[in-house]
Amino acid sequence: MKAPFSRPSLRPYLPYRQRAAKDEGGLTAHFLGTSSVLLRDGQTSVLSDGFVTRPGILRVGAGKIVPSRTLVRAAIERLRVESLAAVVCAHSHYDHALDAPVWALETGAELVGSESTANIGRGLGLPESSLRLVRDGDTVTYGNFTLTFLDSLHSAGDHYPGTVDRPLVPPARAGSWRTGTAFSVLVSHPEGRVLLHASANYRPGALRGQQADVIYLGVGQLGRQPVEFLHRYWDEVVAETGARRVIPVHWDDFFLGLDRPLRPMPYLFDDLGTTMSRLLPLAHRDGVEVVLPLSWQRCAPLSGIARTTSPEV
Repeated sequence: MKAPFSRPSLRPYLPYRQRAAKDEGGLTAHFLGTSSVLLRDGQTSVLSDGFVTRPGILRVGAGKIVPSRTLVRAAIERLRVESLAAVVCAHSHYDHALDAPVWALETGAELVGSESTANIGRGLGLPESSLRLVRDGDTVTYGNFTLTFLDSLHSAGDHYPGTVDRPLVPPARAGSWRTGTAFSVLVSHPEGRVLLHASANYRPGALRGQQADVIYLGVGQLGRQPVEFLHRYWDEVVAETGARRVIPVHWDDFFLGLDRPLRPMPYLFDDLGTTMSRLLPLAHRDGVEVVLPLSWQRCAPLSGIARTTSPEV
């Protein structure tokens, strides 16, 4: 029997670790844990979530939380973010939207998401001119990046359902950051298409007709779902879009800071080993490469892929 606060080892998956990108320009990405990904092409940068405060489990469970401006500024400096066009929230839980308004305040980026995300921004003093509301099917463009927002579903067992209906002023309970709308975000760029799919769930047929080369695929809670669910999830998101590379996200223990290597969630919350044992055979079946991301490392998510999509931006 697995001890609830022990966790799977990453050792079996070391061969799948992402490789650092050579400094040759082009589209690059930095993974910041959970589903936070910084994409940039030398001219424009866009960020999903940007969750770097990562309050501890006791604080989340029994106290109140607040974004750390110090940690956001440190991340900006470490990543050498000189300008940021947009911060996009997959949904409005604290592990996605807690720090997003701070990134916008520090860089002048737009905060992009649902009305719930906008109310989180308003609570931290973001002006209306820095808020962009999007709905299912909306498309926005920043430089060579075109982002299409598609309604999705939060993974099973949503602890904080509902919406944020008024400006949210921290400190507040973690449950104050309610789901709002969950989005799957298709990022089109002249180099290819990247799907940011943060939550391990799907709306049947929602991605029909969409194409992606790479998916940052949310796998949180998949280790606790029936194997049949994972198969349907793979088919609806990966097989449906024709992706050739999958980068699992939202598997790491986000109660631990980013000053240490990423570790899987304890068995109390999930089982990454079970998830990978089911996901890898599907990837092998469909000829899809699986790459396990490392925090902070600069990588080239589209490098080496024989692209079959035809992005027009």
